[in-house]
Amino acid sequence: MLGIDDSPFTRKDDRVLVVGVVWRSGIVEGVLSTHVKRDGLDSTEKVGRMVEKSKFRPQIKLIAMHGLMLAGFNIVDINELSKRLSVPVIAVTKKRPHSKEVKDALKNFADCERRLELVESAGKAMKIGRVYAQLSGISERDARDFLSSFESVPEPVRLAHLIGSGVIRGESHGKV
Repeated sequence: MLGIDDSPFTRKDDRVLVVGVVWRSGIVEGVLSTHVKRDGLDSTEKVGRMVEKSKFRPQIKLIAMHGLMLAGFNIVDINELSKRLSVPVIAVTKKRPHSKEVKDALKNFADCERRLELVESAGKAMKIGRVYAQLSGISERDARDFLSSFESVPEPVRLAHLIGSGVIRGESHGKV
């Protein structure tokens, strides 16, 4: 599987590092990275290209990412990504996504309708074990089976978070 998270960033940052951790049977097989525009709409394309260009592409059978958004409000179209790569995509968070607050924030963007469509197309977040998940290309039952093998957020997602934080800040910081 591939776990994905963005790195820490500030309002001054135009581009934000996104890290992917390739994981198989408890072993880190590799690390991928790309950059996306802060608050842009290029994350689906950039993540898709990152995976397609990777030597690890043949072994990636599932993508788990920390939430739907990277680099602020750069929303990943999990349905398009799943279809493009022919693998299931799970967007997972520890806390229930605050859809009203997100929708209110998206109204500040000129392309708010497109962004709202992306959020809504991901479906309602469902509680699965200790996390909330939005699914594409995978059944709820299979997602439950997969996520039950982790205490909380899948380990590769947590590792992607730690690596991104370590690269940007000089040492890892924060929790997923």
